[in-house]
Amino acid sequence: MPEVRPDQSGTTSTPSPTPKYRQVYEELHSAIMTGSLQRGDRLPSEAELGKRYNTSRITIAKAVHELQLQGLVSRRPGSGTHVIAPAASRGHVFGLLIPDLGRTEIFEPICHGMMRSPLAKPHSLLWGHSIGELAQKEKEAEHLCHKYIAQKVSGVFFAPLEFTPEKDAVNRRITSALDRAGIQIVLLDRCYTAYPMRSKYDLVGIDNRRAGFVITQHLLLHGAKRVAFVAKPLSASTVVGRIAGYREALFAHGIHLQQDLVCRGDPEDHHFIQRLLKQCRPDAIVCANDVTAIKVMEGLASYGVRVPEEIRIVGVDDVKYASLLPVPLTTQHQNCAEIGAMAIATMLQRLERPDQPTRDILLQTKTVIRRSCGTHANQNHKLI
Repeated sequence: MPEVRPDQSGTTSTPSPTPKYRQVYEELHSAIMTGSLQRGDRLPSEAELGKRYNTSRITIAKAVHELQLQGLVSRRPGSGTHVIAPAASRGHVFGLLIPDLGRTEIFEPICHGMMRSPLAKPHSLLWGHSIGELAQKEKEAEHLCHKYIAQKVSGVFFAPLEFTPEKDAVNRRITSALDRAGIQIVLLDRCYTAYPMRSKYDLVGIDNRRAGFVITQHLLLHGAKRVAFVAKPLSASTVVGRIAGYREALFAHGIHLQQDLVCRGDPEDHHFIQRLLKQCRPDAIVCANDVTAIKVMEGLASYGVRVPEEIRIVGVDDVKYASLLPVPLTTQHQNCAEIGAMAIATMLQRLERPDQPTRDILLQTKTVIRRSCGTHANQNHKLI
């Protein structure tokens, strides 16, 4: 499977645009994989492509060089660049529909997990680059959906939208359109229906309920008495699953319902942090994910609240910078590469047996203990 290289931008800032050469590469790669460009076809000259994409010949040459490294085209002196790999000989073509690609860190390693799976070798993966403005995600996602339908892909890996006002309606329009086109869907990370309800599509992700339970229990076992849960509004159903696990942990440890301190708000809003401190008075906070945890830690620092001495903080995901923070973050680690590998296997099984029952393939997480939870343990020590 050709290598996918989403934007390298972190989750805490607006992602940078996809490099121009990468956009050119994606367009040409898509044309070859879907058969728009057939074996033996000559690519337009670098000058012609430069005019088409409004970019330099150096940029075009870089894009074509990547195609050449993939074994898809060959350059012949004096006769131009020709396609040498027909799409039909490369197995299925799959589309990657992840509006948060380049914006949320977990999806890049999931993509790499797909590519590195031995099952992926005969197949190809197409994707669209993410855009910078959150408000445009809905429009871009639907556009990419219809692009995949026009390209007649065999299946789509779909991570439903979150954080946008019309996300539920858009997610349903996307899946309905793919259904009508007879294109199989495997959901990545989350479903688009409200937890604990489920759609009819296979889902590959983590056991969010268990993750919420385990990370909350870790705080309770180490002396926390008032544990709050912080999440952003309009979060995906994964977060609701983590909240359910949080509540189960409170119940299992005899915590009264009055201490069910679920708080939804923008962790970058200082007024929200202020309300959290006044109304909840927590000695520990479970955050919906690591990005939220990092913003909460920054907000607490602005009020002079020390982590973990005054409030303990934990997250979920184990993003790569969680261990590099001034106060390293305790979190639940999810194996993103394995999620990607399982997603490929699930898609191929669904294509082979379209009528088999809908499945949730939920991988387990591991607790990574660092300083933010106040537990005296070696950094990066992992527990089952």
